[in-house]
Amino acid sequence: MTDQYVLTLSCPDKQGIVHAVSSYLFITGCNIEDSQQFGDRDTGLFFMRVHFSAEEPVTVDKLRASFTAVGDSFSMDWRIHRADERMRVVLMVSKFGHCLNDLLFRSRIGALPVDIAAVVSNHTDFAELAASYDIPFRHIPATKDNRPQAEAELLELVHEENVELIVLARYMQVLSDDLCKRLSGRIINIHHSFLPSFKGAKPYHQAHARGVKLIGATAHYVTAELDEGPIIEQEVERVGHEVTPEQLVAVGRDVECQALARAVKWHAEHRILLNGHRTVVFG
Repeated sequence: MTDQYVLTLSCPDKQGIVHAVSSYLFITGCNIEDSQQFGDRDTGLFFMRVHFSAEEPVTVDKLRASFTAVGDSFSMDWRIHRADERMRVVLMVSKFGHCLNDLLFRSRIGALPVDIAAVVSNHTDFAELAASYDIPFRHIPATKDNRPQAEAELLELVHEENVELIVLARYMQVLSDDLCKRLSGRIINIHHSFLPSFKGAKPYHQAHARGVKLIGATAHYVTAELDEGPIIEQEVERVGHEVTPEQLVAVGRDVECQALARAVKWHAEHRILLNGHRTVVFG
């Protein structure tokens, strides 16, 4: 039986990295199906994603144990995953459910390689929607006063359910700096690309008043700096002078869903590597 695996790595760029990786896979009895790499001249870092196959007795545990020597020799930050493993995910939402509904549907039809462990919300509006997909719903009220308790409950859920990724599908509460640091690289958020130009209430109405010609959305990793985390994906749509504020909101919903779904898919497929304040995304 042939199993599929994905190796991702980043390290200081120098000669011999590709040769070392390919030689290791050859000696281990693996076959490279696809390989992508990028050397960043600005940071001096090298990034690589290799999709490979192997037959028994090769296992993911044996691969991780034996690749350690290669990783150490190049000071690599590396991971090996089974390609068929569905990533455990928690979706968080507040009052706007378009991204939540989109992700639930994409997961149901197999368009996203994720296993949704729960839907978490500070409101109860989408409990029935989660139930219609047979997904557990967890109501965790969140205010400035009870934030530590709410985040402790969230972290307990993450631990109990072996959650690898949290998706803020229009979750409108600010996460603490401590939570952002503890789950660094494991929280994805979506926001309209008018930030920081149109902050506060009704950004699409503000944009309409200014006569914008592009509607946008940005999916990014969450950091302690609000909406300033490494960008994963962006989507835009042109609009004309005749478009109403309500139509701008509708267009905005669509581009938000598209950008967030792609970001979640790429993360679950181990296609994204952090590069300081930026990301390397292998297509």
